[in-house]
Amino acid sequence: MPMRNTSFLLLLIFFWTSTKLLSQSPQQSVSDHRYVITGIVKDASSGESLPFASLQIPGSPYGTHANVDGWFTLYHTLPDTVTIRVDYIGYSSALIYHHPSAESEELIIKLNPSGLVLDEVQVEAHKKEQMMQASTGISRITISPAHIEALPSLGEKDIFRSMQLLPGVGGSNESSSGLYVRGGTPDQNLVLFDGFTVYHVDHLFGFFSAFNSRAIKDVQLYKGGFEAKYGGRLSSVVDITGKDGNTERFDVGAGLSLLSANASAELPFANGKGSLLVTARRSFQSSFYNQLLEFSDGDDQTTTEDESNDPSEQPFGGRRGFATAEPDSWFYDLNAKATYRTRKDVFSLSLYNGKDELDNSRSTDQNSFRGGPFGGGGGETDLAFTMDILDQSEWGNTGGSLKWSRRWNESLYSNALISGSQYFSYRDRGIHTVIERDTIRNEINAGTVEDNDLRDFSLRWDWEWKPNPFHTMSYGAFGTALDIAYDFVQNDTTPILSRDDQGFLLGGYLQSQSILFEKLILTPGLRATHFDQTQKLYLEPRFQLQYLPNQHIKLKAAIGRYYQFANRIIREDISQGSRDFWILSDVQSVPVGKADHLILGLSVETDDYLFDVEAYHKDLEDITEYSTRFVLNGFGRNTSLDFEENFFQGNGTARGVELLAQKKSGKLTGWISYTLSKVNYSFDVYGEDPFPASHDVPHELKIVALYRHGNWSFGSTFIYATGKPYTAPLGAYTVDLLDGNSTDHFAVSNKNALRLADYHRLDCSVNYHFPSFLGGNATAGLSLFNLYDRNNIWYKEYEVVDGTILETDVNLLGLTPSIHFNWNLR
Repeated sequence: MPMRNTSFLLLLIFFWTSTKLLSQSPQQSVSDHRYVITGIVKDASSGESLPFASLQIPGSPYGTHANVDGWFTLYHTLPDTVTIRVDYIGYSSALIYHHPSAESEELIIKLNPSGLVLDEVQVEAHKKEQMMQASTGISRITISPAHIEALPSLGEKDIFRSMQLLPGVGGSNESSSGLYVRGGTPDQNLVLFDGFTVYHVDHLFGFFSAFNSRAIKDVQLYKGGFEAKYGGRLSSVVDITGKDGNTERFDVGAGLSLLSANASAELPFANGKGSLLVTARRSFQSSFYNQLLEFSDGDDQTTTEDESNDPSEQPFGGRRGFATAEPDSWFYDLNAKATYRTRKDVFSLSLYNGKDELDNSRSTDQNSFRGGPFGGGGGETDLAFTMDILDQSEWGNTGGSLKWSRRWNESLYSNALISGSQYFSYRDRGIHTVIERDTIRNEINAGTVEDNDLRDFSLRWDWEWKPNPFHTMSYGAFGTALDIAYDFVQNDTTPILSRDDQGFLLGGYLQSQSILFEKLILTPGLRATHFDQTQKLYLEPRFQLQYLPNQHIKLKAAIGRYYQFANRIIREDISQGSRDFWILSDVQSVPVGKADHLILGLSVETDDYLFDVEAYHKDLEDITEYSTRFVLNGFGRNTSLDFEENFFQGNGTARGVELLAQKKSGKLTGWISYTLSKVNYSFDVYGEDPFPASHDVPHELKIVALYRHGNWSFGSTFIYATGKPYTAPLGAYTVDLLDGNSTDHFAVSNKNALRLADYHRLDCSVNYHFPSFLGGNATAGLSLFNLYDRNNIWYKEYEVVDGTILETDVNLLGLTPSIHFNWNLR
């Protein structure tokens, strides 16, 4: 039976079963749960709410999680004083004592960051210094932005780089801060910031994420099998909650690294009911920045064959390295958020803008010499050669959201959201060449302009109804208008590819979470989306199951279907600037992508340790690749160099097993993870046999260790991964053309038939915390990236020299030290 019918039938059965059992179970009726504790979980120092905090009555089946705004509802039937354990990653656990006769309608629970002294109404239960919590659900990981500072970094702490250290997320993608999650590509990740979609997530060609950690409060990573409220992507979800700002007092902060400077300001207003947060970050052209910029252009190369500086030994006899270039590049990002709270409502306005610019224009030296063309020898011709290259790029993302959250009563909560997002990318590259040979002067003008613009306007209204401690209903509706334009033009007039597509997505979802027999948690869900480009309704059944035989062991499983309507297409070339573009699915060249997830897992957890294993399988259908190839048309003086563009469709599978061992508490924390995986693609254009995807990494080992002693903190990370696959020329031959010229051709291997050398590196860091510095708190840190200077290969380049293939390794970063300093008033 097809998965669509099977999954839909299972969902109907589980919906009926859970509803029937709940309605017939007297111990689960609302009237029997007369004791209801409602309230909010906050940061004790800043007054900010703490989303998704965990609350549990130890020794009982009663527990809950706070929602995205920190509100919670905890039902129980215990007539005496109860002890509530409250946990939030990066904060000391707390025990709260509450008696049913307490008159307070709303309980305000304040947690302190790990290591701080708790106030008198809370008792410290356990200090947890970890930055990652992997036990909150199925394939779900919570990340603490406050604790990633101890990790080694390239310049400053980075949320997305930190996620690459997590199990199931590719850790050897050093040249990109994008996430390769369980065989998926970065465009298959749904990235949300305060509810709006972010389509561009990095700066400086992928070295750093586009999010300032000073603006982030909470990060939830769903590696697969995610719930019905999320959609539009095939692989994973990164749900980022921005900081609201300090509601207790004014606060400012600043930071400086070898790469950028950043600052933040937090201002309470309306007697603590409101808060305002503003952060700003900008790079500056330091030697460290230039080093990364040169690397992103593939400047770090090792040639596997001997090369001579003699021009006669260069490809085509040419002189190399005569172009003079001084790239001018910078990036910035801005965040602003205003929040206002009443007893039942939360209003927030969140804005983001991030942008990169690069001017890599350059000119050759005007040179004149005797010899053959380009110095090849063999003649007495005088030759003067001049080349001017215009190369300017800009790209980034602007987004914002307006949210209204309301707690209608103790069991009903809603979030209404209006959001907008714009991704923009523009590159203008032109070449003006002048060749003077004796009295003959030839001028050649060529170039391309690439412009990609994506606009996203969305409305959604999410509801959560919790009638009793054993049943939660989630439902909502959404609408998204997409307008995506892409133009790739040659010589200002000749279009290579030009598209301007509009589409509208309209749909809703329904999900039920039921706790049966105090040990079994069933979460069936259904998402439905209508896409006007194809005039089809896409049904996405989802189902999660968790079985908890005791408080330490959890068995888990998930299955689901996922569709993707906007796709980022990767171009074949590896030139700097814009290397990819977003495009909307249609009924012709770019079909709607589809993925089916299947996940099975087991967790064993104590207060100090977590052991977790998850196995996954994903079937991918209608994934798209794009290529542009140079084509010679005509002969002699009438020869022109044109482009040929193609969209290719294929299918794929991704499967693997993740093993995780984590130490969660104490001075020494960290984890060891190992992933065994396989990602295969099948494209008819490449032949009948499946081939490894370009990001396929069968083996990956990660070790993360964090140690704190007094005001000192130390961090170390080690990554080992199988080398990525690649396609290489096996031989070369020369074809003589009718006009007397010749051209070189490669005979290439099968698609991705070879692999690069295995990847590994060790990073270390040390930080010192100043408890009192200029009236505030400060941290200074040193990181050593790639401590033992491993020559990891990024990709390979090939040239034909006198009929011989010359192979060049383009290496990733070697040993790279960096320092940073951060200060906050509070």
